[in-house]
Amino acid sequence: MRNIILLLVFISNIVSAQNADALFADANNLYKEGKYEEAITLYKQIENTKEVSSELYYNLGNAYYKLNKVAPSIYNYEKALILNPLNEDAKNNLIIAQKLTLDRIEGLPKTLFQKLNTNFLEKLHYNTWGYLAVGFSILGSILFLAFYLSFNSTKKRVFFVTSIFSFLALIFTLVVAYQQYNSATNKKEAIVFATEVNVKNAPTTNSDEVFTLHEGTKVLVLDTVDNWKKIKLIDGKIGWLETNTIQVIQNF
Repeated sequence: MRNIILLLVFISNIVSAQNADALFADANNLYKEGKYEEAITLYKQIENTKEVSSELYYNLGNAYYKLNKVAPSIYNYEKALILNPLNEDAKNNLIIAQKLTLDRIEGLPKTLFQKLNTNFLEKLHYNTWGYLAVGFSILGSILFLAFYLSFNSTKKRVFFVTSIFSFLALIFTLVVAYQQYNSATNKKEAIVFATEVNVKNAPTTNSDEVFTLHEGTKVLVLDTVDNWKKIKLIDGKIGWLETNTIQVIQNF
């Protein structure tokens, strides 16, 4: 009985993937024809099947951009980059879309480690770092076994040194994979969807306004109280805004 259930699940997944591929092709054709609203509808149907990809969100971002919808385009480009940080097309289009936003916020100076993390470590998804860790563990084990079985002193020295480097690389990739996973699961970023929103100094409607944000600006979500979100900008400013004015970028 269990095998039958697993077989049915497997068949269902194959059919779902095939349907998603067909919808994706139809949506792309609609996009080429300039029917952006219809294309978005089909892309959203694919998203509902959970057959998501960086390409799906990249195309969604493009369709929204063609309709001059700044916030949704930025939101989907960001999701595309979460799934594939090396998606250069999404990265370039995100920069273009961000130029349409009204807010110009300068980030705080980054430390050397923060620059290393942004320019190198974050280029790969935490799953990729995990795969690299598995690869180095296998390589290190093979090299150590070769060292143990070898009778030639020169080869033993080479196998021993390379196995040590492999295990050091294993430790490094494991640490990076853990840090990237921890950052992805704990850090909540969001895009402002409201045309204009007043950020307050407390989670109440009668509290003082501290600054104003506009559509498309990215914020870091720190806390939630009732229907209010505590947010932080890259320049260090902190405030509260209503939950329905932003949309949290989903992690995968």
